[in-house]
Amino acid sequence: MKIDELMFAESDGVPNNPHLPVLVYHRAIDVSGDTARDFEMRFHANDWGGLWRNGVFGYHHYHSQAHEVLGIATGSARLLIGGQAGRELEVAAGDAIVLPAGTGHCRLMASDDFLVVGGYPPGQRADVQRPPATEADREAIASVPLPRLDPVLAADGPAVTVWRRAVRA
Repeated sequence: MKIDELMFAESDGVPNNPHLPVLVYHRAIDVSGDTARDFEMRFHANDWGGLWRNGVFGYHHYHSQAHEVLGIATGSARLLIGGQAGRELEVAAGDAIVLPAGTGHCRLMASDDFLVVGGYPPGQRADVQRPPATEADREAIASVPLPRLDPVLAADGPAVTVWRRAVRA
């Protein structure tokens, strides 16, 4: 599995996260079985809940009160992460993305069979915010606690190790 770390500055009213990188896990799950169920089991085992199955909204939005994991269960898509000046990402079944609170994301294109399994760390809820960000949004983003476990790789994953280093820096 290859993991990319991506940082984004504020972009056109999308706050992004000033300290924590977006984490992109290429081929996080083997797609030979029931990938949606496998993502759900992995996320649940790593204490990420509020699990849902759907897609990604086709408009820029972010969450000010939660970090979010997106596991691509089936199909493929092109997502724009980080607002208008962000980065386009091609994702396919088996990939996962962990978005720190405040990170803008939207769907630009998706295959007809595109399905995402999403979830959040314990006690966090996904408010859907649209740009422009307010000062209250920025304060909420800064106060979202780090997860105890990475949704894909548990205690040794970058949502624990990399994010903790980023906060201390």
